[in-house]
Amino acid sequence: MNVVAQLQNALGDLVELDETALEEARADRSGHAATGRPLAIVHAETVAHVQETLRIATATRTPVVVRGAGTGLAGAANAGTGEIVLSTRRMDAVVEIRPDDLLAVVEPGILNADLNRLLSAHGVWWAPDPASREISTVGGNIATGAGGLLCAKYGVVRDAVLGVDLVLADGRLLHLGHRSVKGVTGLDLTSLVIGSEGTLGVIVGATLKLRRLVEGSTCTVTATFPDVRSAAAASAAVTATGVQPAIMELMDAASLAAVHALLGLATPPPGAAQLTIQTDGPAATSEADTIATVLRAHDGETVVSHDPDEGERLLSIRRSMHAAMTTLGTTLIEDVSVPRSAMPEMFDEIARIERDFGLTIPTVAHAGDGNLHPNFIFDGPETPPHIWAAADELFRAAIRLGGTLTGEHGIGVLKRRWLVDELGSDQWELQRQIVQVFDPHGILNPGKVFSADA
Repeated sequence: MNVVAQLQNALGDLVELDETALEEARADRSGHAATGRPLAIVHAETVAHVQETLRIATATRTPVVVRGAGTGLAGAANAGTGEIVLSTRRMDAVVEIRPDDLLAVVEPGILNADLNRLLSAHGVWWAPDPASREISTVGGNIATGAGGLLCAKYGVVRDAVLGVDLVLADGRLLHLGHRSVKGVTGLDLTSLVIGSEGTLGVIVGATLKLRRLVEGSTCTVTATFPDVRSAAAASAAVTATGVQPAIMELMDAASLAAVHALLGLATPPPGAAQLTIQTDGPAATSEADTIATVLRAHDGETVVSHDPDEGERLLSIRRSMHAAMTTLGTTLIEDVSVPRSAMPEMFDEIARIERDFGLTIPTVAHAGDGNLHPNFIFDGPETPPHIWAAADELFRAAIRLGGTLTGEHGIGVLKRRWLVDELGSDQWELQRQIVQVFDPHGILNPGKVFSADA
């Protein structure tokens, strides 16, 4: 009996063979698609469904690709020829909310924003804030180590997860982590799973660390600069003051112009870059005033708004970046991080790459934590060689400046060839060996992150 028949016998209508659905499972929002079409999609609704799928996959040595909402930007959840797609999207329950302990227990398929709407009634929230929060799942956030606009003040997913429930490739269920604030028993396997991109097991539950809703108001500061390097230097100066804004976003001239065109706003001055900064909490007003003083001292044309609705309107300009890029062509959305003090130099490197390759690379940045998103624009569905060559220069520049290949999108397929350059060959091999302990037959997300031909 073939593997699809075994899945159907065990799981019935949870197994989908619709050609349109299988085709959609080949790709995510990175623009990359896997070669060929997967065998089937299993829409797991319980932990037992996940375990049964993996037992069959192990027995038949069939590769499995775990998938949530498919909003990833590195190709990590794309499934191709001969692979089973294991979808956890239907596992979307909130099992428990404990405001007294500042924790919640959830299934992986719940959407980030839906979770926070439920939590708000209890006076708490989950801090990770990816731009895709309305459409990305919590399980996907954990699997990729997602970030977002609020990371500079409130941390990334790794800072907001106490434990995960993980099904191994052979179907065993592990409960990793703890419910207590402190916990250092044994090795920290929870942190190992966060950002592992489906290579160690299937996340079927998570115990999340919550925060109380922030009291006080928000203030939003916008500043326009004559060029992106000036804006980057100003953002570094804000960080140096010790003031901790909740959000600090930078848009270069090309990205700002594209968003203004998309939204029908007035065309910004040529070369102009913009910082959008938001403060929150009881000290929001005084912090905004301090930040405005710094920005003006760096020649930024600065406006401070105390109106929350106006603040959201200003932030919507930044949040419209991805939509604006789609109007320019096919986009390779990149994701490098550098020390915050090195951001001006990183923008210098991007300008050099633009000159050397004859490109315009619209770039936005989470300036509060040094995470940049350069966008390579091209025509057609396949990334041309000269774009990959330019991306190679980008990655090597970030590493030279003390940074990293990815701040929040992950490695997936798109960056695996550069992984050894950052990790070094010894660490790269050690990490591969760790994966083999969790998945000795290599059926979980093969070819992603670590690959023999990377």
